[in-house]
Amino acid sequence: MKMSPSLLNVLIRPDAFFSNRVTENESLKIPALIILTGGIAAAMNGYLLGGLSAKMMADVMPGMDTIISVSAMAFALIWPFIFWLIAAGVFYLISSLFKGQGSFNRVLEVVGYGYLPQIAGSIITLIAAIIYIPRITVPTLTKAALEDPALIEQVTKAFLHDPAMMELTQITTLIAIVFMLWSAHIWIFGMKHTRRLSPQNAAICVGVPVVLYVLYTIYNLGVM
Repeated sequence: MKMSPSLLNVLIRPDAFFSNRVTENESLKIPALIILTGGIAAAMNGYLLGGLSAKMMADVMPGMDTIISVSAMAFALIWPFIFWLIAAGVFYLISSLFKGQGSFNRVLEVVGYGYLPQIAGSIITLIAAIIYIPRITVPTLTKAALEDPALIEQVTKAFLHDPAMMELTQITTLIAIVFMLWSAHIWIFGMKHTRRLSPQNAAICVGVPVVLYVLYTIYNLGVM
């Protein structure tokens, strides 16, 4: 029985990895484990950041801090699976315009394997959050503020523009972009082999949505 290529090759030799992978049976087991691991790492970060929102709402909704934090953690855990399906769907549809061949499950494999750098990104983001969160001054909302939308906006803006919060946001945004580009590099080779595309068409298939994502991320950072 032919052994699967080392996962290390996904990161450093994606062309060779997917060239070998397409000769084996389809399997979503390892990609799903990669997505789950990334979700767990993201969930830990989500719990910490959710705690900041809970602290801001402590006086308005006493006793809700745990619910807010757990909700943030749950969403962060689930989001990678949602992203997995969306990204695979987008890549599959665009590659169909180039008459790509190969099943949707193969594309899911590609996206799952290519998500591997995101685990490292989530871990680095978690470390940054642990360092910066204690430095962030979190303003608190009062019950009276619920009747004044302008005051809510003012408090929220003060929170987002706290120097430590802004620096953390900038760092995590840069991390997200760098590791997304790394994933995109992997996905290009994956789409090339699994959908039988030319290198140029594979680059377009992956590059267009990823570039749009990066531009949107940078735009959101600029409007904070």
